[in-house]
Amino acid sequence: MRVLMISKAVVVGIYQRKLEEIAQLPDVSLTVIVPPVWRDPSGDILLERAYTKGYDLLVEPLRFNGNFHLHYFPTLARRLHDLYPDVVHIDEEPYNLAAWHSLMLARRAGAKTLFFSWQNILKRYPIPFSFGERYVMNHVDYAIAGTDSAAEVWREKGYRGPLAVIPQFGVDPVLFSPSERPSDKIFTVGYVGRLVPEKGVDLLICALANLPGAWQLHIIGQGQERELLERLVCDLNLKDHVKFIGQKPSVQMPEFYRQLDVLVVPSRTLPNWKEQFGRVITEAMACGVAVIGADSGAIPDIIGDSGLIFPEDNQQALQTCLITLMQDRDLRSRLSTQGRARVLDKFTHARIAAQTVEVYHALLHKSSL
Repeated sequence: MRVLMISKAVVVGIYQRKLEEIAQLPDVSLTVIVPPVWRDPSGDILLERAYTKGYDLLVEPLRFNGNFHLHYFPTLARRLHDLYPDVVHIDEEPYNLAAWHSLMLARRAGAKTLFFSWQNILKRYPIPFSFGERYVMNHVDYAIAGTDSAAEVWREKGYRGPLAVIPQFGVDPVLFSPSERPSDKIFTVGYVGRLVPEKGVDLLICALANLPGAWQLHIIGQGQERELLERLVCDLNLKDHVKFIGQKPSVQMPEFYRQLDVLVVPSRTLPNWKEQFGRVITEAMACGVAVIGADSGAIPDIIGDSGLIFPEDNQQALQTCLITLMQDRDLRSRLSTQGRARVLDKFTHARIAAQTVEVYHALLHKSSL
């Protein structure tokens, strides 16, 4: 079975571990097309070559790089002609040009097709994006949604084909694993993600401001709110407590998580956005870190009973959760064990790869999962 995956997401090195897992499964010959960089609004994400065994990684130019709706691979037609795949895995949302373009060329080449979506809010797009989205829904052979809520959105939009619920990526439980933490270290809270209003980093900083005892906050990420957040830290006289680290290569993240007592995901829902998954949650839990998350989007579903949930945008409730974990070492330890067990059961790359390959086989045998 020759599979061609088209994905800008796998510029991130740790995501490539799923590709290795797919490639080692029986009867799969995998080729992946990826750009040399994704020009994200919060900063360029350069291609990391971290896990590249067992499959072919083709680096191709991306036109309109950084534009979520208009980017596409101009060399794709030639690659499809050369590779002649059985399955084309379009790792893109159906409303963007990359999905329409890939689907049109893949159908012309006689390949079976599928798309992936995280979209968990029902949105209506203007022409031509609404036409492109309708074309994808009417002509694709299969769909994968990252969460149940995303699957519900596509059913409501009118997609009637076969659909599986599988996260886009998992976690490598060997790379992301726990380590012993000295008992005398200062209570350390972490945040990982974009520095934008919907991620709620301002809420986290304010909740920590009156925390009793010694603590520190380490922030990884970049984005438009960094200057405002740094000013907030100064206004609250917290410069000695808060460290802005910027970006880290994905393969260095396990070392960061192991320094933490708690990871906080304080996302807040906006009219056009709510948390779609929370990959950092699974990474932290795999490293044995207790997690606190807002009840935004998919966060409670990912954490389950392996962490603490607070009502989004509720500063007092978040502060209570922080104080609880700061003062209760046994609870932190219990959540550490439960969180890693949950990741091993549901969110490893190997599990997600196996589920994805089941979809490939279903495509070729015209059956549904």
